[in-house]
Amino acid sequence: MTETINIGFLIFPKVTQLDFTGPLQVLGRVPGAKTHLVAKTMEPLASDTVLTIVPTTTFAACPQLDVICVPGGFGTDALLNDEETLGFLRKQAEAARYVTSVCTGALVLAAAGLLQGYRATTHWSAIGHLGALGAIPEKTRVCTDRNRITGGGVTAGIDFGLTLAEKLSDRTTAQMIQLMLEYNPAPPFNAGSPETAPAEVLERLRTRYASAAGSDREAQVAQAAHRVKATT
Repeated sequence: MTETINIGFLIFPKVTQLDFTGPLQVLGRVPGAKTHLVAKTMEPLASDTVLTIVPTTTFAACPQLDVICVPGGFGTDALLNDEETLGFLRKQAEAARYVTSVCTGALVLAAAGLLQGYRATTHWSAIGHLGALGAIPEKTRVCTDRNRITGGGVTAGIDFGLTLAEKLSDRTTAQMIQLMLEYNPAPPFNAGSPETAPAEVLERLRTRYASAAGSDREAQVAQAAHRVKATT
């Protein structure tokens, strides 16, 4: 009989759906996996696109998870000092086998004090905030430090999912999942990182991010950093 592996993705308003639907497609195929979309209530939540996400369980009803994953999106800014969410993550992390994130979800883990002294990665636009929250920034696609596994921005969630799938099962199973998904990236442009994107593209996107998150993220990170330092 295959052991049940409870895998939970935190869901919140303005989540970037691909941050969790990518790894969800991967991890949902791991033998024994039971996946959960966890939120404060069962009310449907608007993502950062037209998609609306319906949670499958609440913080209060959520079973102990073997894997807790925090995806990213501009909605993470509001979670950096949300004690109900941070408390839920801390409680789950006590017994979880793996404490994980994708994209700016790493900022939330760090704000909960769960990346203190751990190497971690996140979206390139936010990696500069990790150090203030006690993590050790590492610019990479997927970062593994003991039982903390963090993925870079958005599409890195699939790489993250495959990395974790191997740990939860075995290499052959993870490779079978990759083949099932035909995950064989061949992007039409070499603009997927700040190092390779044309300078004009990078500058325009940085300006857009600054206007979308900007001062609010800076303030939320500063407040969270003060709290994290006070408790360590």
